[in-house]
Amino acid sequence: MRSSGIMSANASPKFGPTENSWNSGGASLMVPNSSPKRASSNLSSHSLVGEEEEVLVFVEPPNKKLFCRICDQVFRDPVIVACGHTYCRPCVQNRVDGTCPVDDQKLVVMVANIAVSEQIGELMIHCKYGCSYDEASHTYIVDTTRCPVTVKLHTRKDHELDCDYMPVECPNNAGCPLLLKKDLEDHLRSCNNVNCPHQRYSCDFMGTQEELEDHLKVCKFESMKDFLQRTDERINDMQMHMNQKVQEIEFLRSMLGRLSERLENMEKSVDMKLGVVEHNQNKIMEEIIDNQRDISAMTEEIGQINNRINLGATAGAYDPISIFKCKGTFVGHLGPVWCLCASGDFLFSGSTDKTIKVWDTSSNYKCVKTMEGHSGIVLALCTWGNKLFSGSQDCNIIVWNMDTYESSHLIKAHDNPVCTLVAAKNMLFSGSLKVIRVYDVHTYELKQELTGLNHWVRALAATQDYLFSGSYQTVKVWDINSLTCLRDLETSGGSVYSIAITNHHIVCGTYENCIHVWELSSFKQLETLMGHSGTVYALAVLHTAYGTKVFSASYDRSLRVWSMDNMICTQTLVRHQGSVACLAVSRGRIFSGAVDSTVKVWQ
Repeated sequence: MRSSGIMSANASPKFGPTENSWNSGGASLMVPNSSPKRASSNLSSHSLVGEEEEVLVFVEPPNKKLFCRICDQVFRDPVIVACGHTYCRPCVQNRVDGTCPVDDQKLVVMVANIAVSEQIGELMIHCKYGCSYDEASHTYIVDTTRCPVTVKLHTRKDHELDCDYMPVECPNNAGCPLLLKKDLEDHLRSCNNVNCPHQRYSCDFMGTQEELEDHLKVCKFESMKDFLQRTDERINDMQMHMNQKVQEIEFLRSMLGRLSERLENMEKSVDMKLGVVEHNQNKIMEEIIDNQRDISAMTEEIGQINNRINLGATAGAYDPISIFKCKGTFVGHLGPVWCLCASGDFLFSGSTDKTIKVWDTSSNYKCVKTMEGHSGIVLALCTWGNKLFSGSQDCNIIVWNMDTYESSHLIKAHDNPVCTLVAAKNMLFSGSLKVIRVYDVHTYELKQELTGLNHWVRALAATQDYLFSGSYQTVKVWDINSLTCLRDLETSGGSVYSIAITNHHIVCGTYENCIHVWELSSFKQLETLMGHSGTVYALAVLHTAYGTKVFSASYDRSLRVWSMDNMICTQTLVRHQGSVACLAVSRGRIFSGAVDSTVKVWQ
């Protein structure tokens, strides 16, 4: 028996039926998505229909009323349009002129045509595993040697998911040919590709079922299977326990985010209420002044009250402890922000999206330019004069003109990613794996290589006299004029990720959450600051009227403010939704970049 069918006009004989083709005027429709996987099978590539192929071979030709007038094929997802006609939803959406071919009205989908859908669903079709591809007619036809079942179109999956003629793979080995589901059991009894049940423990046995029984008598893993099973169960229990802990951590982070949001709302509410209080206070002052003109006998008493009110109004303006608040957010990067650099009213940020964005910080925090040039993540930024230097995972340094925001030079800097940059004394210092390279900031000529470093150089800082570099549990102090190493400052807590220099201190942040502080003049270690629960990625120094403050940014999504007068944390700032990776200081403000792809400004 062979059902008649007409192949779609754009079908190619070379590759079989076109993907997602529906035929009109015949009994067979086909929507193949992929060819059978096993060319090595003794069955031809079209003798078996793959699981993902949608083949429609109707038992009887469909009624012409069930054909779309646009594509002249059986309706696919029929919809009623505004003019009352019914078409396929894809035909309506993809029609070029967007008008009805019958009355030239604009095609606007009103509602799905459920009645037509139900009629199409009731049509009888052959199981797709009872059909094969005919090269002569380029369509699928009924194959009497295969599945004889016919089903309604809307119930086909119930049968085809369990059809005995469905092509399946041998579970033992990818080298076995494709099989019909009904033949799988017989095949497994004679399959030569049976693996040892202990294969995941590196047993490489492969053979027949009978050979497997002999193998298990001598397999070294068989004697340990009880121990291995208990070990797997313990591993699964530990994994489950770890997943529970991860869920608990995510829940706590979510709660922390909600608390931060509530705190922010409370701050806004307090600010509004303080504004109302200030307004009312001004009104009271005006009334008191008016009353002074009329009541001369109470002038002295009112004057004393007025002085107390004035003192109360101004006392709040003096706050011996600086409280920093988030004043804005820069949004625009498509990936984590790994480095920041400020110059005047402009802030530069480098990201995983391989770009550098320029932000105007004077008023509106708008992005004024996006600079592209690197082929890898932008990891480091620094400035010298009107030049911006950017280091990247692509191992290069690009020199940018800050007046035009155009690249002017490319330095092939390292054999590994450029982790950090700093400029001082007409020299550009770049840190990478176990090396610091020194370039002339004007000619970009390589002047010297500083070696003897034990790991990645992720942090550099410079003063007029010294260059400081951080690697694994070490901060090296270099003479910036002779470029010789003067001493090593030993740290704990793994690799050094950040270094900052104040007027009196050397400060470094480490992988294991701690911040070390040394005296700059004597290199004597003074303190180890604890508080973060993650790697200290960045440090920045801000000089205020109330003393020197050091800001630290961490993997734990927070910033901390440290008073260098008494070495204590005076504030914790939690507003980012990801690890805080970098900091920059400009005009009394702190800028922080994070894995959440944003930059926030604090003041």
